[in-house]
Amino acid sequence: MNLWVNVDEHDGVPSQLRKDVTPPPHWRLDAIAALGRPHDMALSADAASVAFVLDMGDLSDIWAMTVAGTELRRLTTNRGPYAFWEDTPPAWSPDGDRVAFAAAGWIHLVAAAGGPPQRLAEAGSPLWLDSDHLLATVERDRVGRLCRVAVADPWPIPLSPADGSATSATVSSDGSRIAYVHSPADDRNRSDLRVVDLIDGSVDTIVSVPGHFVTSPAFAPDGSSIAFVCDRTGWKELYLLIDGTERPLTSEQADMSSLRWSADGSRILAVRTRAGRDDLVLVDAEFGEVSRVAAGGTWSSPSWTADGSVIAVHEDHRTAPGIVTVDPDGRLDRPFAAVPAAIAAAPHVTPEVVTYRSTDGLEIAGFLFRPPGAGRGKCPAVVYPHGGPTSHYGDEWDGHAQYFVDKGYAWFAVNFRGSTSYGRDFEHADHGDWGVGDAEDCLAAHDYLAGLDWIDRERIAIFGASYGSYLALASLARDPRHRFACGVAKYGDCDILTSWAQGDQPGVEDLERMMGHPSDNRAAYIEGSPVHMIANVARPILVAHGEQDERVSPEQSKELIAELKKHGKPYEYVTYPTEGHGLLRREPQIDFYRRLERFLDWYLM
Repeated sequence: MNLWVNVDEHDGVPSQLRKDVTPPPHWRLDAIAALGRPHDMALSADAASVAFVLDMGDLSDIWAMTVAGTELRRLTTNRGPYAFWEDTPPAWSPDGDRVAFAAAGWIHLVAAAGGPPQRLAEAGSPLWLDSDHLLATVERDRVGRLCRVAVADPWPIPLSPADGSATSATVSSDGSRIAYVHSPADDRNRSDLRVVDLIDGSVDTIVSVPGHFVTSPAFAPDGSSIAFVCDRTGWKELYLLIDGTERPLTSEQADMSSLRWSADGSRILAVRTRAGRDDLVLVDAEFGEVSRVAAGGTWSSPSWTADGSVIAVHEDHRTAPGIVTVDPDGRLDRPFAAVPAAIAAAPHVTPEVVTYRSTDGLEIAGFLFRPPGAGRGKCPAVVYPHGGPTSHYGDEWDGHAQYFVDKGYAWFAVNFRGSTSYGRDFEHADHGDWGVGDAEDCLAAHDYLAGLDWIDRERIAIFGASYGSYLALASLARDPRHRFACGVAKYGDCDILTSWAQGDQPGVEDLERMMGHPSDNRAAYIEGSPVHMIANVARPILVAHGEQDERVSPEQSKELIAELKKHGKPYEYVTYPTEGHGLLRREPQIDFYRRLERFLDWYLM
């Protein structure tokens, strides 16, 4: 009996364990699940210590360590688990004695030296204003407002108006102003830069570009200017606002993010992303010259240390996530990583970047992992569309891809239209067109693989999670040629109209931003819902969902299964009662990937 599984059913003969297939020679699913992932790191005021979230052992606890990695402390023992792509960083008090963090809808405080956390206020995204007050986000009536919270009397006092949601807040060094990103409630296709004056309480919109997004504000150390990012050129470039005048600072044809000023205000540390790969860069604050600090991979949470080095979280295709320091000469050190020895010793395959043409001629890029045995016989393959869709598959560590590649599968992670880091036009190419053009991109990915002499065109599957799951289903349902041998839908939509009614606020806002309100665009919602085309599905499908999922309701998989049953289509269906949007706990994750392995081994025989 599996205590982690609730529904476990099938229609037709389920996939069977093959007696002739052995595990991959170097990789194991339990080792992948045991890896610790650090993320959302914050530097203390004296730049001597960092606090960070570590996803490990079914928890997302707060840890702290010195920048040099000489002292490591676990500050919490029962937080999470939380999905790293939606978690928020902890925040050090100005004196370094306490760390604030969000958990279960509340802000908590914990002593940096250790002790039980104190629950402070029902809010999120904490930042310290001074030693006695925090800035926090309070959600009410589908609007997130900035509030001041006193440690001694934690009743939230609103600072931003209720005409939209406030995110990405930052505080000036003198504590007198807050800059934040304002997302208007009546316009999903714009965000503005606003400033709150904490002395007189005024709120001013200082940058607003209709039809464009302003993000990532950062005050200069002396408060004389604000750096920010805007996509008005078609890329998320870096700008400065000085005395009310905007000045473009970069022209990189890349997406800039994670801005951090140097102490003397002469340079801005940033992450530059282009075609799925990050560089850690420095931008001259006067002339805009960009120099590369460290190349490749995925970088997050960069900060300056006291000696002018940089500390950040880094990963790439060959390196699991860890905390890295980069000295002024470019030398890298890795003071913290929680990687099992089996993973560190396992060979990693570096994918090649390939491009192909979709049905309408649009160029699509992807990362193709070639298994070690390719060329000695024809390989089975998996097309893997990422989630989002406003995201991308990048130069990141993917243990599950490496596992299947080690087994002999080719793995093709495609950045279909709508993916980020290829420019605004490409990112917006799926607006009003969910599940149609991007599904054609996935079908064209099959055709690209089928044309390679080392891949068996009859043994190609499609598998995705979240939006990738939705595209996997759409690709099966919209294909009159039935190209894929099987498909896997992991906590994805099948009907975006009913999903609009069922999903949480961030998911609904994202859907409306790209597809409009259903009352204004109902035909596109129906056209983009593969549940109406299940009669055309001719291949077996594995469906999995967490029963606590708020982003994509488990009702989506129930609706899909009902249609598959009605049309007599073969399927396997599993639900996990403890899991939300992402199978975060160890046992459900391992259970799912064992099912996936059995399913692919059987149908790609």
